[in-house]
Order: sequence, then structure tokens, then C-alpha cells
Amino acid sequence: MTELDVAQLQRRLTDFAEARAWEPYHTPKNLSAALSVEASELLEIFQWLTPEQSAAVMDDAGTAFRVTDEVADVLAYLLQFCAVLGIDPLAALAAKIDRNEARFPVPEGAEVTERHSSE
Repeated sequence: MTELDVAQLQRRLTDFAEARAWEPYHTPKNLSAALSVEASELLEIFQWLTPEQSAAVMDDAGTAFRVTDEVADVLAYLLQFCAVLGIDPLAALAAKIDRNEARFPVPEGAEVTERHSSE
């Protein structure tokens, strides 16, 4: 697999759970709780760091691994949660960004810089 996409990852997660007969436990309630726990484990890494230390967290290989591993756990549970409820996470995010752009317009006179994925 050279390029990952959300649907592929969700299928792999579903297949993983099915092979272990875990589907009965993958309810929206349980998955949202697991997502919260994993997000808290990510937060724990940063709990007592200064802003400067938190910005440099990926400079230490051991800490970088922990952060990356917790990010993977958070994303895995979020993708499973979305799969169970039939939510397209990318469409949900795009819609939320649209709503936020309408709710929080750029202040007059503020300079807007565009960022692109190619940067």
C-alpha cells in the first residue's frame, strides 16, 4: 500500500476487529470513551511541559515515538467511531471549517496568508 486513504484505514480497522470478534464492543459509547482515553494519554505527554518544551517534543526520539503512537491510537478510534455511525470524517471536517469561516470572519485589515498542502 503506497498511498493511504481514510476508507482503506477504516476497512483495515474493521477487519482487525472482526478477526478478533471485537465488534460487539465497538459501540459508539465504547469507541467515544476509548477515543477520550487515548486523547488523554496524548495530553499526558505534554502535561507539565513549558510551551517551548512542547514545541520541541519531536526532537527526542523516545518522546516522538510516544506522541506518534498516541496520535495513531486517537485516529484509529476516531475512524472506527465514524465507521460505526456512518460519518464521513473528511466531509464532516470540511463542513465544520466552512461553518467556522462563516462564524469567525477574518478581521478587517488583517493580512490573510494561504497555506497549501504543497508547502
